[in-house]
Amino acid sequence: MANVVVVGTQWGDEGKGKIVDLLTEHADIVVRYQGGNNAGHTLVVQGQKFIFHLIPSGILHVGKKCLIGNGVVVDPEVLLMEIDRLKTQGLEVGPHNLVLSEKAHIIMPYHQRLDHARERAKGAGKIGTTGRGIGPCYEDKISRCGVRVVDLIDPETLKAKVEHNLKEKNFLLERFLEDAPLDAAEVYDRYRQMGEHLRPLVGNVSLLLAEAIRKGQNILFEGAQGTHLDIDHGTYPFVTSSNPVAGGACTGAGIGPGKLNRVLGISKAYTTRVGGGPFITEALDADGEHMQVQGAEFGSTTGRKRRTGWLDAVVLNDSVRLNGLTGFAITKLDVLTGLDPLKICVAYDLNGDRLQNVPASLSALEQCQPVYEELPGWQEDLTGKRRFEELPEEARRYLRRVEELTGIPIQIVSVGPDREETILLANPFTG
Repeated sequence: MANVVVVGTQWGDEGKGKIVDLLTEHADIVVRYQGGNNAGHTLVVQGQKFIFHLIPSGILHVGKKCLIGNGVVVDPEVLLMEIDRLKTQGLEVGPHNLVLSEKAHIIMPYHQRLDHARERAKGAGKIGTTGRGIGPCYEDKISRCGVRVVDLIDPETLKAKVEHNLKEKNFLLERFLEDAPLDAAEVYDRYRQMGEHLRPLVGNVSLLLAEAIRKGQNILFEGAQGTHLDIDHGTYPFVTSSNPVAGGACTGAGIGPGKLNRVLGISKAYTTRVGGGPFITEALDADGEHMQVQGAEFGSTTGRKRRTGWLDAVVLNDSVRLNGLTGFAITKLDVLTGLDPLKICVAYDLNGDRLQNVPASLSALEQCQPVYEELPGWQEDLTGKRRFEELPEEARRYLRRVEELTGIPIQIVSVGPDREETILLANPFTG
């Protein structure tokens, strides 16, 4: 038995979905433990594209159970649409393979409205939120006025919470943000109906995990976004509203830390970031454009163009420490084909001081300059490679340098978008 956590080590979009899909073959249960539908995984399986926002990508595998933990904030409309879309693509989705935590919080329409209105009000200082209502939903969770899944399927509780919450939300929307109010009766009726559709999927995820551990089953935990978007440890305030780090698996799924065995960090062979915030290795030149075009760097959820840049070992080493990584999976190595030389940021220069970690001060971080190490590139197409030894010498040298800089072994290398375009060096479930 082994329980493995998969985490993003950059700013999200590292390709976690493909790695989770790959590892699901060795897992009995796949758990999503935080975030909302502001995250997206795109998978290509036998030429067919699947996009996931809330449901773990393990749903593609027959006989596996997928769980949405209490740490996730759920837009019920998006979840139901995702279920319907998967069914049209020939996948069975129901209580036998998908369970929604009764303790997960629900994204309400006033959360989305507040998200958009606040972002508009910030003007040039906007954070770059997706506008999906994620932050405001987490706010209500912390304020102890949130609507949970267990409330969504209880009409009386749902009605009382909607009416109570809208008194405050409508005041903010109308009087402070100059936006239109919402009608409590309309909101209640629509969400009550969605609650009835979701009712068969609702369960106690923590208990299910405890039972699975007792049986000796393998469990795979997946987070959304990446370590440097973590609300506590990321580049605040340009962060998400939850904890993508490995520790979030405990609070977001209801499992003790002693039950987690290994943590696999996912990193692109370069770096990307969506929205605002400091990006020390951003490449605003032909190299950056190469990464953007060859990597098809557009968000699965928003379609927004991702900012691109060189691999940042300072960022990766912070992720090693914060997550307790036991292995790395490097994705999109093939995108670097044709670039020469390649660069890896090995430190930050802050007014003559050499830093090996990301400073907490945003103003200090914005003054940092990357200290680069250059390595030779390669011209050979990598998408057909299935063994490490088949990679060009320069590609192998690049990967080994990443291992040297982080002290963490690379266990998986992705050389293309398809499931089969992967080199498995070590299975996190077995060693």
